[in-house]
Amino acid sequence: MTDRVALVMALVIFAAIGLDLLLNHGAALLFLLRKLEDLIIYVSFWR
Repeated sequence: MTDRVALVMALVIFAAIGLDLLLNHGAALLFLLRKLEDLIIYVSFWR
């Protein structure tokens, strides 16, 4: 991955988080973090 691709991806992610916080009060981010926690617990079960 080149530096330019990494920079664009980081900007897109930060823009999406910023828009979610601005327009949706962080509900989508909270949902995704809860699902990530469930995934981590599920994967750790198989370890």
